[in-house]
Amino acid sequence: MPARLRAAIRKGCIAIPGAYNALTARLIERVGFDAVYVSGAGLANATAGLPDIGLLTLSEVAQLVSYIAAAVDIPVIVDADTGFGGPANAARTVRLLESAGAAGLHIEDQAFPKRCGHLAGKSLVDVDEMAEKLRAATAARRDRDFLIIARTDARSVEGFDSAIHRARAYVAAGADAIFPESLQTSGEFRRFAREIDATLLANMTEFGRSPLLSVRQLASMGYRMVIFPQTALRIAMRSQETALKELKRRGTQRGSIGKMQTRAELYDLLDYDPTKEWSG
Repeated sequence: MPARLRAAIRKGCIAIPGAYNALTARLIERVGFDAVYVSGAGLANATAGLPDIGLLTLSEVAQLVSYIAAAVDIPVIVDADTGFGGPANAARTVRLLESAGAAGLHIEDQAFPKRCGHLAGKSLVDVDEMAEKLRAATAARRDRDFLIIARTDARSVEGFDSAIHRARAYVAAGADAIFPESLQTSGEFRRFAREIDATLLANMTEFGRSPLLSVRQLASMGYRMVIFPQTALRIAMRSQETALKELKRRGTQRGSIGKMQTRAELYDLLDYDPTKEWSG
């Protein structure tokens, strides 16, 4: 899968929706996307009912990623937060997530405890500390195609120029790609791409600091990956809220039947035929 991911981004810019469970990942694949993104926020919010502040452990994340990776035949990119500690922890993170079936991951330069990248109150580790994590991460991977992405949160903490400086240092430390978090205008996305000679990932999360640019727009600037971390979860939560309010008010779900995935559609998505013995 790592080689397949690299081949996809060499061909052009790919859209990568976020999955918060294996069933959503199957749907992303079924619709025709080239890869799946596993958001740390999505796992924390949907699986544990927790905020995105690094509360899930590496073991928990690796287990959840293993379900998602096993469910699909497209590459999976994982949000590995801060690498779950120092350089040795980052190396172990790479080994466990690679073993879980991921094709790549990103590690950010926030200090622990981390915060959502589009919120205030973040702090960063020293550039050299982050570079050391990246060197440890790249050395730990078994498959040389496994993608190590360095995320920098510098734009909203130290300014745009610091984000450029840090990105260059992370490329020099061995990062395969750069993820500039919380760029604030289309001009900043364009300038960042001009300044950084590396594979670039853009985050198009809703309700954040970044403008919602299209994949086509970002591709024209030079980006090769565009993630949509919480789109599916946010739509699902609003739809569920609407249906549950209707159920509470009317005492029946009959009015929502037309908006539901049918049993047959679910079984089709699961590749399950109830008339035959399931082979897994």
